Amino acid sequence: MPALLPVLVPLINPNETLASLAVLHVQEGQHVAAGDLIATFETTKAAADLPAEREGFVTGLRYQQGDSLRLGELLCYLAEEVGARVSIQDDPPSAKVATPGGLRITRPALELAHKAGLNLESLPHGTLVTENVIRQYLADSGGPVQEYNLPVFNPHSLLVYGGGGHGKSLIELARAQGIYEPAGVVDDGLNPGEDILGVPVVGGSQILAAAFEAGARQAASAIGGLSDISFRKVIFDRLTAAGLTCPALIHPTAFVEESAELADGVQVFPHAYVGSSAQVGFGVIVNTGVILSHDVRIGAYSNISPGAILAGAVKVGERVLIGMGVNINLEVTIGAGARIGNGAVIKADVPAQAVVRAGHIWPE
Repeated sequence: MPALLPVLVPLINPNETLASLAVLHVQEGQHVAAGDLIATFETTKAAADLPAEREGFVTGLRYQQGDSLRLGELLCYLAEEVGARVSIQDDPPSAKVATPGGLRITRPALELAHKAGLNLESLPHGTLVTENVIRQYLADSGGPVQEYNLPVFNPHSLLVYGGGGHGKSLIELARAQGIYEPAGVVDDGLNPGEDILGVPVVGGSQILAAAFEAGARQAASAIGGLSDISFRKVIFDRLTAAGLTCPALIHPTAFVEESAELADGVQVFPHAYVGSSAQVGFGVIVNTGVILSHDVRIGAYSNISPGAILAGAVKVGERVLIGMGVNINLEVTIGAGARIGNGAVIKADVPAQAVVRAGHIWPE
């Protein structure tokens, strides 16, 4: 039996390589028995618990709750003895990366750093650098300086910030609505000139001011915020600081009652319903098949995932993530920053910053 057993991120959804560490059930040095839960992961379409394969002590824990991990990424080890130490030489081949001496960095963070053109020597040493650390570094620094040949944008052009799955959905949504023309994708992790559903990648966040000078006036955030929903506010602030407005985008198959109020930046996807006197705040995602009943209130930047059903007079704070297929009972309040896992049933108020695990009934 190996002294150190690697604990890797499992395959949850074969169509998604990224998963959010929704709940971390252990801490460094903790003893676990075989079958004890180590972590719960979520993608946009599924959730899964990760149990311990054997008895041992958690060591070399590399991530925190809320981080985004890739399939097969090393989460930690199970050691036979308490206090066992690990180094990068112990890592399985799938987890090793080439880095300057003294730099500890995860593979997703390293890939993002390379794509953004960052000098690895400039990154913090003595701590584990994750993908979230790199994104914050890019946000603080404005991203690497590069030259791009921007197109000339017309008054109906729409910049899409983010070239992932949600970015593709937004491109299709804007085309279906027929008011704005997706004309460029902005993404710090993609190379200029790449093609996303026929829309060129025009650069990273550092080109936003230049895009405004080239005639761009509208933008849409394609950052869903699965791993860190507060990052959605960062992106909207970045867009507005560049002088860009974020119009509401509504798919023609969605139904929005006349008395409902939608703020700027709201995205309403196919077959969603927004009920009478509902109020949906700035930048909210109302995803495919969502039902927002009468008098629902949704705070800014929140993400309501596909198939969620909110009964009448439900109140949702800012920066809340509500997973797929969630059911929330009449007049329940969800506090700011809460995360509701896929398929959960919410029967009572949820405090701010609370986490309700996928498939659970609240209160437990």
